[in-house]
Amino acid sequence: MAGHDHHGHHAHRHHDHAGHDHGPGHAHVHAPASFGKAFAIGISLNIALVVAEAIYGYIGNSTALLADAGHNLSDVLGLIVAWGASIAAKRAPSGRFTYGLRASTILAALANAVFLLVATGAIGWEAILRLQQPEPVAGVTVMVVAGIGILINGFTALLFARGRKDDINIEGAYLHMAADAAVSLGVVVSAALIIWTGWLWLDPLTSLVICGVILWSTTSLLRGSIDMSMAAAPKGTDLAAIRSFLLARPGVSDIHDLHVWPISTTETALTCHLVMPAGSSDTFLMETAKLLKTSYRIGHATLQIETHPDNGCALAPDDVV
Repeated sequence: MAGHDHHGHHAHRHHDHAGHDHGPGHAHVHAPASFGKAFAIGISLNIALVVAEAIYGYIGNSTALLADAGHNLSDVLGLIVAWGASIAAKRAPSGRFTYGLRASTILAALANAVFLLVATGAIGWEAILRLQQPEPVAGVTVMVVAGIGILINGFTALLFARGRKDDINIEGAYLHMAADAAVSLGVVVSAALIIWTGWLWLDPLTSLVICGVILWSTTSLLRGSIDMSMAAAPKGTDLAAIRSFLLARPGVSDIHDLHVWPISTTETALTCHLVMPAGSSDTFLMETAKLLKTSYRIGHATLQIETHPDNGCALAPDDVV
């Protein structure tokens, strides 16, 4: 952009870190800051649950209960990663990390999706082996421990429920807990049916059904976190509407090099060149940035003003707008 200076252009970078207020209904940017207690509670409860399920799953010879313990262990790791990322995201920019460590929340969401897939694969493999050679299960013991698991995981999931739609990192934590509550419920149901019918194959079959449910629920998290890692525009971002908005701004005759990408799971950045033959003003830039924030959730807008359309930086065939 340095080559544009001879046109008398103005480069304006609008960061506005003061509170990140996104206007009515957009307070989601505060989500990571308010979930520290939820993470601490969730991690503590799940560590205790992992120990209990591992012990009683071994004693009771229940694949489903041992699988639940393994999945809970992956949840503990997932919660730790998500919590660490939410803390790291608050660090101030420094050195080479000019946006701070906000992107760590995107990596944490991706890690959580991978944790879920790995745990599900392990559960499925063990269940398939057990289907071939069903073994007796201590039904009552399994039901009691898994019942406790439903309460713990269900309660922990509720702690993250309010933030799951606005922050994919929190969604990852929520999905872990909700999936585990479903696993525990399946264990209780299968144990009850085994006591009633004597069908030992119900224990591994239930595990396989639960694996399918977890895989289905993880698809969205995996796709969303990969998209964010590839700097795709965040889900719900209307690029056409943003383009129309910028073209409709007073004095703007054309725009190019419009890019929108996530710098964290809750913050979005935008850069764009605005062709304004009559030039611009600080007031115009501040108003445009404010409207981008309140209407389109763009918290970090960088706008380059160009007075000449033929500046040598026009839209190239391989540019994405």
